[in-house]
Amino acid sequence: MSNIQNKNSGAPKKFRLDQIDGKIGGVCGGIANYMGIDPLIVRLVFAVGAVAGFGSFILIYLAVWLLAK
Repeated sequence: MSNIQNKNSGAPKKFRLDQIDGKIGGVCGGIANYMGIDPLIVRLVFAVGAVAGFGSFILIYLAVWLLAK
């Protein structure tokens, strides 16, 4: 058991808007940083969700943008 290292031993992750890698508001870049994935994947998910979800992802994007400021 002593060989197992806890990667979450530090402070918990905190979501932040990514102003450097962000395109519009930094929401997709911030989500990508938080989840540890490529921002392009998050942007594609939001684009497909905005079209397929009849704009509901646009409202989600705006809500996250306003709440995370």
